This record gives sequence, structure tokens and C-alpha cells, in this order.
Amino acid sequence: MNFYHKGYALGWLVIMKNKESFGSIASKKFSIGDIVEWSTWDDQKEDWEHNYGIITDIKNEIRHNRLVSITTVVPLQGPKKEIEHFSLSLRLVSKTGVENEKVNG
Repeated sequence: MNFYHKGYALGWLVIMKNKESFGSIASKKFSIGDIVEWSTWDDQKEDWEHNYGIITDIKNEIRHNRLVSITTVVPLQGPKKEIEHFSLSLRLVSKTGVENEKVNG
């Protein structure tokens, strides 16, 4: 495996794999199949637009020499193409397999 090609600093891979990833505390409340929300800015409306999707993967990756938690989501509206999000940017809407339970309260 060529670590330089992926942007890893020599020696940092071992150190980073043993550390807690940035955003991992937030990602621990997520599970595959959960419904989450995130916001994007709409320039035409000049307001925040709320987006919803289903989690398909949760992983830790080294990005810009830092281990971060990344959550992959398939949007419920628009194209059904997987999108990667920094886990801290997502809000839990509904847990998979949980019925009639308020998640945010």
C-alpha cells in the first residue's frame, strides 16, 4: 500500500489508528439504517434547507493528517447517490428499529 499516494504522513498512520477519531463521540449514537438530517445553504432562497437521509456506513478515515469520523448517507429526496458527511454535521432523526420513541428529547 502506498501511503504517500493517499496523503498519509510517514509514521502518522499507526499513531492515528490508535487515537479516538474526531467526531467519533457523535457517531457512536448512529447505526446503519438510522435517519439523519443535515442542512445546506440555498443561495436562491437565502435560507437553510433541511435534508434527510439513511445511514449506509460509518467509518474513521485520515483526512488532512487527522483521524475523523465519516458517515455515508443516501438522501431521501433528490438523487439517491451516497454522500459522505463529517459525522458531527448530522443530527439523528429516527433510530432504526425504534418505534414511538422520541430521539431528540
